[in-house]
Amino acid sequence: MAKMADVVLEFKASAGDSEPQSRPVLIVGQQSSLQKVGWSQVKGKLQPAVSKEIWQAALSALNPNPTDSCPLYLNHAVVAALPSRVSRHNSQSSALFVSRLVQSCLPGGNNRCIVMVCERSDVFACSCAIARTFPIFSRRSTSLRRAEKKHVTVEIVIVGQESSSLGVAELKCLSNAAHGVRLAARIVDTPCNEMNTDHFLDEITAVGTDLGITPVIIRGEELKKRGFGGIYGVGKAAEHPPALVVLSHKPDGATQTIAWVGKGIVYDTGGLSIKGKTSMPGMKRDCGGAAAILGAFSATIKQGFKDNLHAVFCLAENAVGPTATRPDDIHTLYSGKTVEINNTDAEGRLVLADGVVYASKDLSADIILDMATLTGAQGVSTGKYHAAVMTNNEQWEVACVRAGRSSGDLAHPLVYCPELHFSEFNSALADMKNSVADRENAQSSCAGLFIGSHLGFDWPGVWVHVDMASPVHAGERATGFGVALLMALFGQASDDPMLNQVSPLGQAANMSGDQMERDCKRRRLV
Repeated sequence: MAKMADVVLEFKASAGDSEPQSRPVLIVGQQSSLQKVGWSQVKGKLQPAVSKEIWQAALSALNPNPTDSCPLYLNHAVVAALPSRVSRHNSQSSALFVSRLVQSCLPGGNNRCIVMVCERSDVFACSCAIARTFPIFSRRSTSLRRAEKKHVTVEIVIVGQESSSLGVAELKCLSNAAHGVRLAARIVDTPCNEMNTDHFLDEITAVGTDLGITPVIIRGEELKKRGFGGIYGVGKAAEHPPALVVLSHKPDGATQTIAWVGKGIVYDTGGLSIKGKTSMPGMKRDCGGAAAILGAFSATIKQGFKDNLHAVFCLAENAVGPTATRPDDIHTLYSGKTVEINNTDAEGRLVLADGVVYASKDLSADIILDMATLTGAQGVSTGKYHAAVMTNNEQWEVACVRAGRSSGDLAHPLVYCPELHFSEFNSALADMKNSVADRENAQSSCAGLFIGSHLGFDWPGVWVHVDMASPVHAGERATGFGVALLMALFGQASDDPMLNQVSPLGQAANMSGDQMERDCKRRRLV
């Protein structure tokens, strides 16, 4: 992965011609898509080293199971095939395999080219998948000494019915999405000695400055004074104080208000319920939800967004110290409900409970989505690649799964059944405990229900909970997971045609006015 750091990534409709010795090239796509590409479309990147006969022989030799690759010329040119088909719980774009093939097959060099061959509906997911393979953060001494940046140019070749080249606006969307993915991954990769709550606040402020938005900041003792017992209780023992930070986009003509609430635990020791020596490393990633929301907010607003959109960041370091929250302590959260702490390592739900209630009470949000690396049990529930989604609205559950498939950030539903599961939090002394009695009873669902309970299970708005504890990283590197999912899920409220297309409600754009009127409830999903 060392060669992936410090890379300038550029998306173009045409990358121009260059011999593979001068600019190594990877051509990737489904085998059926690759066979639709004419020799005239790729020869400028392969000749004279690769002839038409070699190109055609390589395509015939590919036998993806699930993927395959074939060198075309030494280590300078490679063609790689994605799976020929995928299951219904995967993305048709095979986004995860795109990332893997780029990581394993892209030749080295300071100036390289990727030719991505796909259908128009898969362009967004494939581009975000490529962005994931070029992480920014590195503290290797060799990368710190390197003055010259490496360049990778991505050319999208579209096959199928809509095979026209990408326009300037579409390329801008891909560039902003890629920037958002890499921003989120950089924050998650950065260790806490360089990404404490002060530094994260600087990242939020920088995005706000770029967008012309001044953040609202509630921090330290002010959190306690204003009743944010969850965020304050989790972060009060740390050297750098906790904070609730809000970026707000409020355009004229907005018809609804949306809030994204991110868990930003910059490091999670577990608190006094301390983690072990094998389970604590990697807990710099516990800010993955907030990082994804920051990256998605930046990209979404740059592409234009029709409705009110608030990004709410719940920042804290779950540290050990003389003032740390103890098991048995009882805190009053922003909802006014009291919580008996029986596990200080179940801290994410406490900060998010304050965040979602702030979104409802102070921001008057109609739709609230919280995103978090909430539970280790998520990986057991839905695995390493699919985020776990829970919501009080069945249409939104379907929309999240569809957005996962169209964006490449896969998602799968959790059980939503508060009448059966919320009794896990029963307390004799407070309104609830913060951790379940039975850890074998739908742990990830219960953790989400704790957050929802502070809004109230009868809250009339739409609440969506996304637990992405496992997909936030692949091995030792962050993935930027969540950015593409959010951009696609809310794409119908975007001014951008590409995001309209990948939205789970994208078909609404093709309806007549009468149909739109009759289907207004569907529009309210954004």
